[in-house]
Amino acid sequence: MTSSNETPVGSFENPIKFRDQDYETLREQSLKSKKLFSDPTFPAEKKSIGMPEDPSPGKAITWKRPKEISPDAVFVEGTTGTTDICQGQLGDCWLLAALSALTIHPTLFVKVVPSNQTLSDPYAGIFRFRFWQYGEWVEVVVDDRLPVREGRLLFSYSNTRNEFWSALVEKAYAKLVGSYASLKGGNISEGMEDFTGGIARSVLVSSRTPQVLWRSLTAALSRGSLLSSFIQACNSREVGKVTADGLVKGHAYAITETHKVKKGSEEVLLLRLRNPWGFIEYSGPWSDKGNEWNSLDASEKQQIELKIKEDGEFWISADDFSRIFNVVEVCSVSPDSFEEGDASASPGGWVISEHKGSWAPGFSAGGSRRYNRSFWKNPQFQLVLREQDQEDEEDSEEEEDDNDDEDKIDEGNEMMSSEEKTRVEKQKKRAKQCTVLVELLQKNGRQNDQINFMYIAFHVYKVPLEQQGNCLDRSFFMSNRPVGRSGKYKAQRGVWRKLRLDPGNYIIVGSTYRPDKAGEFFIRIFSKIKNTLGTNDFSCTSSYLPVMAAPVSPEDQMRVESTFNKKSGPDGRLNAKEVMKMLNSVLEQIYHLPLDIVRQLIFGMNTKGRSTLSRKQAQTLMSDVRSLQSIFVQYDEDSSGTMSPFEFSVALDAVGMKCDSSVMQLLSERFVTGELHMPFHCFVSCITRLRKLFALYESETSEEVKNRGINAWLLRFLTV
Repeated sequence: MTSSNETPVGSFENPIKFRDQDYETLREQSLKSKKLFSDPTFPAEKKSIGMPEDPSPGKAITWKRPKEISPDAVFVEGTTGTTDICQGQLGDCWLLAALSALTIHPTLFVKVVPSNQTLSDPYAGIFRFRFWQYGEWVEVVVDDRLPVREGRLLFSYSNTRNEFWSALVEKAYAKLVGSYASLKGGNISEGMEDFTGGIARSVLVSSRTPQVLWRSLTAALSRGSLLSSFIQACNSREVGKVTADGLVKGHAYAITETHKVKKGSEEVLLLRLRNPWGFIEYSGPWSDKGNEWNSLDASEKQQIELKIKEDGEFWISADDFSRIFNVVEVCSVSPDSFEEGDASASPGGWVISEHKGSWAPGFSAGGSRRYNRSFWKNPQFQLVLREQDQEDEEDSEEEEDDNDDEDKIDEGNEMMSSEEKTRVEKQKKRAKQCTVLVELLQKNGRQNDQINFMYIAFHVYKVPLEQQGNCLDRSFFMSNRPVGRSGKYKAQRGVWRKLRLDPGNYIIVGSTYRPDKAGEFFIRIFSKIKNTLGTNDFSCTSSYLPVMAAPVSPEDQMRVESTFNKKSGPDGRLNAKEVMKMLNSVLEQIYHLPLDIVRQLIFGMNTKGRSTLSRKQAQTLMSDVRSLQSIFVQYDEDSSGTMSPFEFSVALDAVGMKCDSSVMQLLSERFVTGELHMPFHCFVSCITRLRKLFALYESETSEEVKNRGINAWLLRFLTV
């Protein structure tokens, strides 16, 4: 825990040290020893690249420091700019396009690339970079050895060839995700979010007129948003295909500037884009080779900073952009940053809530709504919306409706069309609602030199008053439909949605498409002040008592009497071994109990520390085990003789015990004996242990223990 005066670990001011490497300490050690830093955690070896080597001797990869590559090497030459970044022999255009977009925002850039780093003295061969990772800032330290082939950098390089900051950022990010190979292929939004901590979203170019889109992009850039775009490839064969206009399909382009120019009496809206390859540019109107520039005077060309150079950067008109490109990716620190209007408007009023969770196979990885028997077991997060949005904060964009009526031009007609009336009614309704933006991110999708993102989505449900505060079960989801959702399941790192909901209580359920898919996730919600998000867990409860079991049958009573008459000791009590034989004689072989479980059952009863049972206690235990067997058989739906964790959680409810998600996960891992499924004897052991722990908690008199709650008590003692 940090004190109130300390900066929280994971904040930008106090980032987490990746792999516990402290930059200042390592740099000081290198300077003192007069040895350049060599990073043992990301060595200059094949495994850091993560791809097969070219067998040709002339294609061998070596690792060199910047001054071994270029005698006049510098970290940054002059100022940073979009042309500092050129893509090498690695398919990470998504990352480099995001990095290009970052360079035009100096205050955001220095968050990722801290200042006062140099290749000049005092030089130690060590550099540091910072990336946002699921709610926390992480500082990554690297040495400056870079992979080289045939005398040139293998991956990212600068247009000037003697500048190395971009190559080192790429190396640091490769270290963060495991290897350079793990960077191959991705969504631009990943890089933009990890460079800013903002929320990235996709906007269909066709959803706005060229004029409205241009104004929105201009406003977003002025508010510090990162922008990129791409042309949708219809299939995998089209990815990388160069069109007749010189544009690449399925390829990420950074949007770095907007501008207006006059062509005669016509006002032309322009956008500046950059291909991270550093070459292959758009060749249509207003490109570097376009004759349209001849109509502009020199001062206007100077103002627009026109450069006729093959550097991957070009201008394109808003009309042609809207005709050719399909999607714009926007990454904003605030959800308000892509709205039209005053570019200087303050994005106040938003509060962010964040939670981390996991999908555990057989337990909390319930899959999509299609799997209704297990969907309800997915992690649930409670969202409480207490206040409607203020009128002056009303958002102009309708996320749930693909038809954007705001794009239509107001021609001053006095009579309202039916569409306009519908829009007015929507606005009245929205003025009484709460705005929330939900994002679900899956973690660790880039591991082991490859990308493996699961199909994920989230659903939002409104919770009626009588069910608030409870973990909702299958019956709730079978009888209620979601009031909001992220959309179709997508195999990408994150999904998001901006929703407008009535004030009230809701739960958000994040899930993978198929059940039993293991993974970790991060969920965050932007909402207005006084609205809150929390996990939908609850305090564990138990109404289980042995007396709830059915009375002992005449047959079992006779068996107990017979066993005691033959096997009881001089004190008239039965030892654990004989109790085991007695119980197993009435159970099918698949349900037989081992001796250690029987001992646990005995000590779970009020025997005053004795390892033997009286006749009355034996009858109670027999009835108890019979009852547990009946419940086990009932919820062992496939009659396998074992229970999946899903089946176990339902059976636990039937026994009269309710446990929150953290306790349930611990129980599943504690009592499955290394198997995914739980046999009967483990089920009995679990129930016995829980019953004892609940009883001990109830008898506890310590106020400190009671304040911590039953959940903390169970989590503490279930591991013993």
